Amino acid sequence: MLTIHNRHPAACGIPPDVRTEAADLCIGYFETRYGEQWIFTFDRATRAASLRGGDAGWATAHPVRDGRVDGLILAPEETAWLQACWSATRA
Repeated sequence: MLTIHNRHPAACGIPPDVRTEAADLCIGYFETRYGEQWIFTFDRATRAASLRGGDAGWATAHPVRDGRVDGLILAPEETAWLQACWSATRA
């Protein structure tokens, strides 16, 4: 249904292969005007949320807690998007 192409160099790693076959998985995608790409995932069964980004290294899934991610500095528009994803999981 949706194909997203990686805009990052090989040094950022291999982007995650995220699929929606699992009914318990909620997925959000955001791309900044500079081409930075983010993928938010939330597992409804485990209540675990994570954020992956190209510049942050695709291989690292950063835990999301209370709509925030420790160890990453996000731009205001990235933070607003992450908060929207988090709020959607709470609805």
